[in-house]
Amino acid sequence: MERRTFLAAGAGASAALALGAPAAMAGPATPAAAPGGSTTALLHRWFRDTYRSMEAMTTGIGLAADKIDVSGGAPVPSVNTSPTNIGCGLWSTVAAAGLGVIGRADMHRKLDRALTAVEKLERAHGFWFNWYDAHTGEVLTTWPENGDPVRPFLSSVDNAWLVTGLRIAADADPALRSRVGRLLAGTDWSFYYTPYDADDPAAHPGQLHGGYWTDDDTFTSHWYGALNTEPRMASYLGIGDGSLPSEHYWHTFRTMLPEWEQEQMPEGEWATVDGVRVWRGHYTYRGRKLVPSWGGSMFEALMVPLFVPEAAWSPGAWGLNHRRHVLSHIEHGLEEENYGYWGFSPASIPAGGYSEYGVDAIGMQVEGYTSKGVVTPHASFLAMPFARDRAIANLRKTARDFGAYDDGLGFRDAVDVRTGRVSDAMLALDQGMIVAALAQVLRPGLLQRPFRTGGFARRVRPLLEREDFGL
Repeated sequence: MERRTFLAAGAGASAALALGAPAAMAGPATPAAAPGGSTTALLHRWFRDTYRSMEAMTTGIGLAADKIDVSGGAPVPSVNTSPTNIGCGLWSTVAAAGLGVIGRADMHRKLDRALTAVEKLERAHGFWFNWYDAHTGEVLTTWPENGDPVRPFLSSVDNAWLVTGLRIAADADPALRSRVGRLLAGTDWSFYYTPYDADDPAAHPGQLHGGYWTDDDTFTSHWYGALNTEPRMASYLGIGDGSLPSEHYWHTFRTMLPEWEQEQMPEGEWATVDGVRVWRGHYTYRGRKLVPSWGGSMFEALMVPLFVPEAAWSPGAWGLNHRRHVLSHIEHGLEEENYGYWGFSPASIPAGGYSEYGVDAIGMQVEGYTSKGVVTPHASFLAMPFARDRAIANLRKTARDFGAYDDGLGFRDAVDVRTGRVSDAMLALDQGMIVAALAQVLRPGLLQRPFRTGGFARRVRPLLEREDFGL
């Protein structure tokens, strides 16, 4: 599974990073109505079934595999897993306990088993490699599906999602805190950081490298430059624990600079914040100003706020921008393209494989993510905290019209609404986002507790409160 994110080196560049996937179980069903007509009951049903898909991905050693294949009926987990997949498994277990799907004793047992596996995983420089065998815990050196070589890589963003899951696990289960603390003692985010140098900002941008190759001891030649993409979770974690300076936040881009080639010429102004000169740029889509993501997908903009309360701490900037991203996806699907459905985010291709999907106009990349008529259910769940009724209606319609829901496992990964083709896979990342989004809707703040206190409250919150996108 590949995922593209904004990687800036001078004028900006992009690079692919591989990631994970999941699957389904029983035959497709249509959750058109909840028991007793209750929307809340329907959401709980969706949560229970989606959590079961995460359980189906979990191997004997407790790690969530990258995906499950449901083309043959019973779900078959993949060989590979990644730090992101493992993190999804951890927070899914905590969410299941918080919503009463499993008991606390079961939660402890599952978290303990997963943590034991994580403790045994090979690491370098305090961080985890990007691909492991989910069944043995060994670092993958060849790709299971075709035998291609896999270079040993330490991804900054994928490690961020594992650290997120570990912090959530430690917060939920005090018996595990000392073990998690020992694991996290080695995750120094300054390892990926290049301090800002005004005399050479192209080579020293004050941003995080995409990752590090351990076979030749080199960093990627690019940095994560766009603010409104999912790598900002790594930035928040580093700022929150003090391993990154707060000024790093202001050295990421709201849009590319006006003189750089990008999707549209940004409007905006220069401002100085905390001593840093910031280009406060924005795009305009269908008459609506917003800060774009790299590719225009939903998960770039809306995965992080499942955990960090950006909208609450920054209602006039982040909160407004999140809502406008949702409205842009709704209007693109229903009005601009007339699909009849909406919600576009990287996912499996219904016919097989993997692709990025998004709304090109709200992404910085010139050759950005396009929707291609493929609706991804996890995108609607990401939108649910900001547009609950419209997201639920869109999901009900997608399930009803395409049989995109598997009773006992939840939504398939993607639907081509032009052909009716439904994916045979469920990705751990996408199911993990669905679990987290439903937890946020059904029990707000359940997974956010570790990111509302401590260093996040002292160091991250003041930055978000000073944010002004000029919208």
